Amino acid sequence: MASYPTRFASTLELARLPWFELVDGELALADPALGPSIDVHTHLGMSFVLPSRIDLARRWPATEHYLPVTSPLDLEVYANRNFSPAELATLGRDLTLKSLTAGGMRRTHTAPNLLGEMKRLGVVGAVLLAIDLPLISDNTRQWAEAARGHDELVLFGSLHPLVADLEGALDRQLALGIRGVKLHPAMQLFHPSGPLALRIYRACGRRGLPVLWHCGPVGIEPALGRWLTQVEHYRAAIEKNPETTFVLGHSGALQLEAGIELARRYDNVWLEIASQSLSGVRTILEKVDPRRVMVGSDWPFYHLAMPLAKLFIATEGAEALRRDVQYHNAARLLGLAPAEA
Repeated sequence: MASYPTRFASTLELARLPWFELVDGELALADPALGPSIDVHTHLGMSFVLPSRIDLARRWPATEHYLPVTSPLDLEVYANRNFSPAELATLGRDLTLKSLTAGGMRRTHTAPNLLGEMKRLGVVGAVLLAIDLPLISDNTRQWAEAARGHDELVLFGSLHPLVADLEGALDRQLALGIRGVKLHPAMQLFHPSGPLALRIYRACGRRGLPVLWHCGPVGIEPALGRWLTQVEHYRAAIEKNPETTFVLGHSGALQLEAGIELARRYDNVWLEIASQSLSGVRTILEKVDPRRVMVGSDWPFYHLAMPLAKLFIATEGAEALRRDVQYHNAARLLGLAPAEA
């Protein structure tokens, strides 16, 4: 088995790997046959409190990823360990104060910028994971408008356990075209197995909608968010809703082994690999049914090429496994025909 570098002076240096090249200064697949891929963990620019002033239809010359593509990159650590203290401070401001405006890095987190990066890397489908809070945001509707006319963009809606008229709210999002629901206990501040959250899972199960959770502590969130996302807190919800498909975003994050244990024990649990280290991806593929593992990037936090690089290295010599994780599993979960996907 070939040996590949795992530390790079920048994300752009992933072009040192045989699967990528630089085209006009942008990372691209070296061979289109290495695609297609479906990325099940992406976001656009989010807004809260004030009406959104982000133009999600605008194309910018460059995407300002939260981890800049010029910063050092180590594939062997959990992804957020690559941030410098200054970059973490910028990230924090952008996710809080800048969410009230159209300023900051988020202004470049638009549909055209995502679609451009997807095209260069053979990513033919991206799941947009909206996150909403009661009364003070409407990201699901705004992202539905941004995705209109782009079949490559698959929308997951967002509900909060405190939402009034849960069934009506979910059906209104279905009318917008959602194919699943995203929940983020740390950002939305709820216990993943609390009684109000259980209502959402039951409603999704009745409609055949998968639920993708942010799952597991990541080490840079506030203490309450870190407690709410302990992987063990998700178990009761899974056990009580066997008819609902759950995707553990980040595969349990820094509690990877606990996330793997849930996927091994419950057939309705899937994993996606966003932010996991290369060794973490290898462990997932060794221990979990590979038909329930998918690629995710957490764009615009990270470049779309990062998880692909880890998957390509981890599946060297196992092309059928690579294709399943890269593409077929997500197409099956989302109900996409191969041509549509």
